[in-house]
Amino acid sequence: MSDTTHSLPAVPPPSVPPVAEAGPGVPAPGTAGPGAAGPGADRPGTTGTVTPDPSAVTPDSAEESGGRASASGRFLARAAFVTAALTAAGSLLGLLRDQTIAHLYGAGPDTDAFLVAWTVPEVAATLLIEDAMALILVPAFSLALARRAARPPQDRARDCASDLDPVRQLTRATLPRLFLALSACAALLVALAPWAVAVLAPGLPEPRLAVDCTRLTATSIFTYGVAGYCSAALRAHGSFVAPAAIYVASNVGIISTMLLAGAETGVRAAGAGVAVGGVFMVLIQLPALWNRLTERRPTSGHEPPPATETPPTVLTGPPVPVPVPATATATTATVTATAPLTSPVVLGLLVPVIAFALSRQSQVLVERFLAAPLPAGAISHLNYAQKVAQIPMTLSLMLCTVTFPVVARAMAAGETDRARRRVERDLALAGIIVLIGAATVISCAPQIIEVLFQRGEFHAADTAATAAVMRVYALGLLGHTLVGALVRCYFSAARPLWFPALAMTAGLALTGGAGALLVGVWGVRGIAAANALGITLTAVLMLGALRRHSVPVRTRHMTGGLAKLGAAAAAATGSGWLCAALVPSPALATLAAGLVVTVVFLVVARALKAPETDSVLRSLARPFSRKLADAR
Repeated sequence: MSDTTHSLPAVPPPSVPPVAEAGPGVPAPGTAGPGAAGPGADRPGTTGTVTPDPSAVTPDSAEESGGRASASGRFLARAAFVTAALTAAGSLLGLLRDQTIAHLYGAGPDTDAFLVAWTVPEVAATLLIEDAMALILVPAFSLALARRAARPPQDRARDCASDLDPVRQLTRATLPRLFLALSACAALLVALAPWAVAVLAPGLPEPRLAVDCTRLTATSIFTYGVAGYCSAALRAHGSFVAPAAIYVASNVGIISTMLLAGAETGVRAAGAGVAVGGVFMVLIQLPALWNRLTERRPTSGHEPPPATETPPTVLTGPPVPVPVPATATATTATVTATAPLTSPVVLGLLVPVIAFALSRQSQVLVERFLAAPLPAGAISHLNYAQKVAQIPMTLSLMLCTVTFPVVARAMAAGETDRARRRVERDLALAGIIVLIGAATVISCAPQIIEVLFQRGEFHAADTAATAAVMRVYALGLLGHTLVGALVRCYFSAARPLWFPALAMTAGLALTGGAGALLVGVWGVRGIAAANALGITLTAVLMLGALRRHSVPVRTRHMTGGLAKLGAAAAAATGSGWLCAALVPSPALATLAAGLVVTVVFLVVARALKAPETDSVLRSLARPFSRKLADAR
């Protein structure tokens, strides 16, 4: 990923204003919904409207301030809702993609060969779309937008029509270099595909087929990189719809290619589909990004600028140095938006983010490395189990994706208490969503897999093996969710933080060590158990050190709250398992168990006074209370 210098999430987008904390008249964005589902799975949506920066309003009028805060809350709620809807659509298409692969190729050596090649888009999605790209480029574009907003209106209008506009300067400084770097990496992987397959999956039954698929999927390095760049720029501008739709576009490309060419080319059609889907991811965002970058108005969006425009103190002065306020928890950093990518300051900011993203994605590499020598189908069973089990995690992280700029802005302004409240609320809401999902997955795993995959070349034995793996894998879903949410807090500081990468490395070491020991005893289920152990260790380390390194959350309070939610999930799992066993139809059993799990979880969590449970219950009851009021 390419980027100019910036103080890493020190200055979040002015286009996404701070959300008001829970209070009268302020909607709770966390209740609006969640996730993304593509190769790496995580991701974003609302209209392209850019909300004016509330920091530009003088604090004299409390009423006006409250109105803006309420509007900000509604904006984030809409963003989270539309993001969740598009992400859910991407997740459903991702399931349809996996169903198509299972139907056409089963869970044998051909599918294993493709899934080794699938490692390429998985890693590319993590580095070039999600973790690394978003954590670096969103703040970079945010900084450029903030500098633009700090200029007088007449200067902004002149800059937008010339080469002085900070956003265009940033694009010219980064995009060409990104193109060159991505092209070189894709070409290198095409040339070294046999070596890459030998390293990723030694002893694979069909290495030649895996090499062919890897060369086809290598194009995703270029297309995903460009798509990630577009997503970061659009999110910084407050536009979430197109970035949230990229996994819909990708899965449409993969499925269409398999259906059109699968009969003639076999599983290689899936590799070609990855290449086609990557192109679709870029094309779906280009119109929106072009409109943003070619805007000539001094302000963007449909809402008028604030009546009183006082630039934030962080951004006053000439547009070269941007100091972080002394009151912020981050150290002072002054960097320019067009500094060379090779600048030591820039590399110091990029390397910790990239190291974390790579170490996190390496879990998949370790799992497939351990599964390669097992009987044919082991990699496939692990893959199908992960894809289904990760859906609750993906949905739970959508809220954190939308509120990441809010936390970063609060930290940059030194408002650590507001950042703490937002983070604690996000963690609790994400925990509720993912634990309900995990309880449902464990309760009726065989029924879910049978409904989704058991047809064509995917047989009953594959269903049983995949369901067993999925139940074990689901034990680590809370850890995966906490890591995804907490890393955004760590990178909300204006200094490079190595702790997330170190914590992830410790978890990865546990995954590898435990996997090597357990695979001989439990087979592929041992690999899933090692994954759960490793990611849980990482989550514990990151939560325990968050107060010291980043946002000062109340660690004991959060740990106690998550423990109560875990107890509610355990009770819900038992109830759902019993319900699923009593219903003969797999589809009806899944629906009934999901409903029972949700009800039991919320009742037990409410009885235990778990955090944010009341908020969720109020949100669920609100539509019924409104209908009752209308009826009266």
